[in-house]
Amino acid sequence: MASKQDENNQGTSIFTEIRTRYNLLSNPQKCIADFILNNPHEVILLSISNLAAKCQTSEPTILRFLKKLDYTSYQVFKVNLAQEVSKSNLQTSSIFEEIKENDSLGEIKKKIIHTTILSIQDSLAILDDASLGHAVETLLDSTRIIAIGVGSSASIANDAYHKFSRLGLNVVCCNDPHMMSIICTHAKPGEVVLAFTHSGESREILDCAELAKQNKVPIIVVTSYPNSSITKYASILLLSSTNEMRFHSDAVISRIIQLVIIDVLQTNILLRLGEQGIVNLNKSRIAVAKKKT
Repeated sequence: MASKQDENNQGTSIFTEIRTRYNLLSNPQKCIADFILNNPHEVILLSISNLAAKCQTSEPTILRFLKKLDYTSYQVFKVNLAQEVSKSNLQTSSIFEEIKENDSLGEIKKKIIHTTILSIQDSLAILDDASLGHAVETLLDSTRIIAIGVGSSASIANDAYHKFSRLGLNVVCCNDPHMMSIICTHAKPGEVVLAFTHSGESREILDCAELAKQNKVPIIVVTSYPNSSITKYASILLLSSTNEMRFHSDAVISRIIQLVIIDVLQTNILLRLGEQGIVNLNKSRIAVAKKKT
């Protein structure tokens, strides 16, 4: 794979790369990431030994961190970072800082909104177009879509159920662990399971994925962690990875991104359905409008 040196700083932002790969970093590497995100103007003036001292780590750890960003040279990283800071003129202290216990209501509001905006922007980098296209084709070709999710992911599965049903697709949604297992154990080839799990470690979802896989049913997985247990069952993987914050759960932002993923899928399906999709959507709107006074 080409390094960032070879790419001549074209493509994804360094800050986006750090945030979207944050969950893959070790704890010492996360400290390095936090320092760079919060102090990019300072980093561009630091030697690798000085950066290691600032992060209370070692130079080899810095180099391993850079390798995860596809950099083999600290100097090239600094040059690209300087170019990016100069180009974007980032006010990083208000954007990347953790929420602190003594933050005012206004500071908390600003940090949460900025973090959410950045995470949505980062989804442009982590959402693979080929995987999205494959998911659209699979959903369109399926005889039935089985949307599943438990806990906070249940509301996301319900949103997918609502959005896809409005287009006239055959969708069922379940968040009861027993019923999910029953439905998935009877799933048939031609159907598809759409599984939502932020952590990728929910036992209920893992059990359902195993049942569906035994029945040779494809599984579209929407999760935040690319190395989580659920990914081994994924026929198609859609990532909603986000930056972790101490007082503001990354699961909250992940749910927002997963809602965006559903909207992207629904819009593409609507366009693929053409005139029939518009007809189905209008029929759904009229049916709901009759319920309103």
